[in-house]
Amino acid sequence: MAEPLVTPDGRYLVVRGRLWRRTNPDLPEERRQELVDELMAARRAKRDAADDGSRDAARARVDAAKHGLGERGPVWWDDGAPDLTRHLARTTEYADWFAGQDEP
Repeated sequence: MAEPLVTPDGRYLVVRGRLWRRTNPDLPEERRQELVDELMAARRAKRDAADDGSRDAARARVDAAKHGLGERGPVWWDDGAPDLTRHLARTTEYADWFAGQDEP
């Protein structure tokens, strides 16, 4: 499987033309791995949920892990740039860069 495109500033992955915020690169590796492990466990719990309550609890765990990783919630950069998550790359400041890429 090909690696997804990463914007030149390292803030976003590009998947099917959309920007998705990356994990905060300043997280210590041990903490990042703990959060990734929790995210994967929460996703499995969501998949395997037997009822709405269990599914809602698993979704909350996914959300908390993604916040911890910096993929949701306040942005992890400090230059005032907005969060462009879910925007089409071609309609953002990355448009010229994206036009020259071959998306995997």
